[in-house]
Amino acid sequence: MTPRRALSPVGRETLHDRVYAELRRSLIHGMFDAGASLRIQDLAATLQTSTMPVREALGRLVSEQALESLPNRTVRVPVITREKLEDLARARCLIEGELTALALPRLAAEDFAKLRQLTRECEAAFSADDPDKPHHTSELNHAFHFYIYRAAGSAVLIPVVESLWLQSGPYVRAAARIHDELRDMSGTHHHWALIDALERGDRKQAIKALTNDITRSFNLVRRGLEDADAGEKERAYG
Repeated sequence: MTPRRALSPVGRETLHDRVYAELRRSLIHGMFDAGASLRIQDLAATLQTSTMPVREALGRLVSEQALESLPNRTVRVPVITREKLEDLARARCLIEGELTALALPRLAAEDFAKLRQLTRECEAAFSADDPDKPHHTSELNHAFHFYIYRAAGSAVLIPVVESLWLQSGPYVRAAARIHDELRDMSGTHHHWALIDALERGDRKQAIKALTNDITRSFNLVRRGLEDADAGEKERAYG
């Protein structure tokens, strides 16, 4: 079944684009489990639309590698694999690190104030007792990072990083669950370090803080995969 909190009803203006945008947004923010099958009829009912714009949106998302089409015509969220995890982590660190470096000399005092505001809002969302917490914190995290990336002024790199975030959705969802279980570090820890480095004009430390922030989520998922493998071995030989 489609999670009800993952999607919101859309109006009828430019319906195909709005359905696509709503599904894309939900995937970016990790609102669907890895491996989850997406039924056109369920999505259409949730979005309160016909099946045609949903079918078209799913096709676009498959072409963007956000979803995958199986031989039986089922469309699903890609499963989590080590190979894709390492590939996404590497690509995101490279592209987002370059955008951060480009943005650094363009940021002013009012920008740092905005970044601090977004980080405080994200901290409040992390500590809130809210069933929509994963969604809310993901949106604030996205706003924080893309505020920096858009300051870079690169019309070429922004669509690239948007595509990488779209493909990272299942990993974001998995990492959020593991983070809630571990509670080992504030979700905004590296944001504060990044703001500090940007404000000081320290390119090296800014990229380091960003890299730490990106890889932390992927490290959580990697740890989860390793724990699952260890559990399977223990059952097999125990």
